[in-house]
Amino acid sequence: MEDIVLIGYFFSLFILFVFGCHGFIMMFYHHKYKGVSPKEDKNFKMDKQVTIQLPLFNELYVVERLINAVCKIDYPKDKLEIQVLDDSTDETVNIAANMVALKLKEGFDIKHIRRENRQGYKAGALKEGLAIAKGEFVAIFDADFVPHEDFLKKTLKFFSDDKVGMVQTRWEHLNGDYSIITKAQALALDGHFVIEQTVRNKAGFFIQFNGTGGVWRKHCIEDAGNWHSDTLTEDMDLSYRAQLNGWRFVFLKDITSPAELPAEINALKAQQFRWTKGAIETSKKILPLIWSSKVPLRIKLQATFHLTNNFAFPFILLVAILNVPLTFIKNSGSHELYFGVMSVFVLAFISSFLFYFYSQKDIRTDWRKRILLFPLFMAGSMGLAVNNSRAVFEGLMNRKSEFVRTPKAGKEKSTKKYLQKKIDNSTIVELILAIYCFIGIVASLYFLELSNLPFQILFFIGFSFMSFASLKHQYAKK
Repeated sequence: MEDIVLIGYFFSLFILFVFGCHGFIMMFYHHKYKGVSPKEDKNFKMDKQVTIQLPLFNELYVVERLINAVCKIDYPKDKLEIQVLDDSTDETVNIAANMVALKLKEGFDIKHIRRENRQGYKAGALKEGLAIAKGEFVAIFDADFVPHEDFLKKTLKFFSDDKVGMVQTRWEHLNGDYSIITKAQALALDGHFVIEQTVRNKAGFFIQFNGTGGVWRKHCIEDAGNWHSDTLTEDMDLSYRAQLNGWRFVFLKDITSPAELPAEINALKAQQFRWTKGAIETSKKILPLIWSSKVPLRIKLQATFHLTNNFAFPFILLVAILNVPLTFIKNSGSHELYFGVMSVFVLAFISSFLFYFYSQKDIRTDWRKRILLFPLFMAGSMGLAVNNSRAVFEGLMNRKSEFVRTPKAGKEKSTKKYLQKKIDNSTIVELILAIYCFIGIVASLYFLELSNLPFQILFFIGFSFMSFASLKHQYAKK
């Protein structure tokens, strides 16, 4: 039995080590291409027809803010079309209709597009809107975004040649300092945008459209096969198909699109579930195309890391489970060489820390304060292991599920109206694991196995926070 635990633990740590140490590669390219900037066409004229698509589903708290912000974008009205792609089934419909009527009177070319059903979810709505879109370029904003007035002027000039198919901006956070939940999310997303997206783009690797806050060349979408709804991450799917067809993307780290982060843990877990499951579905679909293509090996390898990094979550969960019996095995005094070898896995932790350290240092004046959140971010990532592991297994088993949009509160204090009414089974499992990891902490202290203690504590904090915050938000008053 001891050997099974040791082998399972070692194998899980090895997988996490491989994914974790990939951060060193990102750091290498980060420094190598630090002085490289995206190419822009300084003579680009703002005379192109542009369509802005706003996919909506039950967003009553933020729809008015979104439409107002989009209509403030500085661009000639006769060259701008706005599509409100509204699949809503609640009061959002009336609010959107009233806003569209108001903006029509103000001279905007704006349409309120309704569908008989929600077939294809967001991908289906975008595809239907694209079929009648007037624009040569198509900008997309989710309901929680508040684009800057100069968004189009700053992005369109980076379509410097006919092979640039998409320009993506960095997400900024409207409520990044609202709570521990939003602060941890801001740190995570900054790592993705400031390091991962920037480095991949500068180094010539494939990147993804992040679903919003970007502009597509309409012909690029059509040439890549249009929007597909067979995965929950239609943005990642289309991105890879487009780049495999020879289209180039541009990522703009220094041009931002402000957005609202989920402030409630159940909303965050729903978002993470969708992103994780969709990435697994996309990896199954796209990886065979990548490896059978003629793109260079370095691009294939980086694309594989990008598309498969969510496979780490089941191994995080397995490490959490095996940590407790490992404390007792270690105290038996055997396998000393084994535990000595395992100390090398701390490099993955260092790699992850540097990844997020530089993401904050590059864009935040208060980066010293923000990087102190790293342990809490790590604990939160561990706490999400149950939720996201379920997403991984559902994606692998081809179990289809509804595209659950992440509810945003706007000026409201709660989005409880949009949250599920029953306790998710994952919450119960998280609560059980929190108790289990507490036993591990007590055992580590009893046997003075202090090297185990930091990770036992992080797992305990992560599972405790996820379970108790889920219950608190579930039963909070509106």
